[in-house]
Amino acid sequence: MSEENKPEEVVEEQTQASAENNETTQEATPSNTVALNGMYGFKIGMATVYSDNGMQVPVTVLKVKPWTVTQIKNPGTDDYSAVQISLLEKAEKNTKKAEKGHLKQTGSSKGARFTREIRQDLPEGVRVGQEVDVTTFEKGQKLRLTAKSKGRGFAGVMKRYNFAGGPASHGSTFHRQPGSIGNCTFPGRVMPGRKMPGHFGDANVTIKNVEVVEVQAEEGLLLVKGPVPGARNGLVKMQKQG
Repeated sequence: MSEENKPEEVVEEQTQASAENNETTQEATPSNTVALNGMYGFKIGMATVYSDNGMQVPVTVLKVKPWTVTQIKNPGTDDYSAVQISLLEKAEKNTKKAEKGHLKQTGSSKGARFTREIRQDLPEGVRVGQEVDVTTFEKGQKLRLTAKSKGRGFAGVMKRYNFAGGPASHGSTFHRQPGSIGNCTFPGRVMPGRKMPGHFGDANVTIKNVEVVEVQAEEGLLLVKGPVPGARNGLVKMQKQG
């Protein structure tokens, strides 16, 4: 029987069945991307954008490259839940044999430039080889950002802890010194934790409640409000809050 001679009810039933089969096929096909509670990106620098009401907003631009899921940790085997992600940018000739074996399931011949893990409850359907990109985040979300601050070398107390210092003139011999650091005869020693000259910066710094101003998925850019610790091209951990 030709399509023209078939009853309308039969044609409608066949159309519905075909649509259901297509939906089932799409659901059965696993997604190549997965959304996690955190991600890593690289600080590019600062810029200014305009909000919907015309206000200037200072933002930090973060480059979020696609990372690959390289291991899934669960309480049964590792005592905690986490998703290990890697940035596969290392050339194959520079990748060691053990690393190649660990990354074999991803299907990539490249090695990992960075490998980190995001501790969280395992997302449904997560598997090794999936990609995590900037679409993990949405505009308006609040993030907790962690990065290593700029190293400033050996610094005195005025620069390191913002001490006021002493008089700058009139024969003062105090100037930029920290002042008294000890006690009397008892206990006769410098107490632990005293603010003294030393290595300034080059430490992990975390800032909370940072707003996502814009997500540019095509360019892989994430714009967050305000400054972010660290120098340009520094690695920044971005964790969702709430």
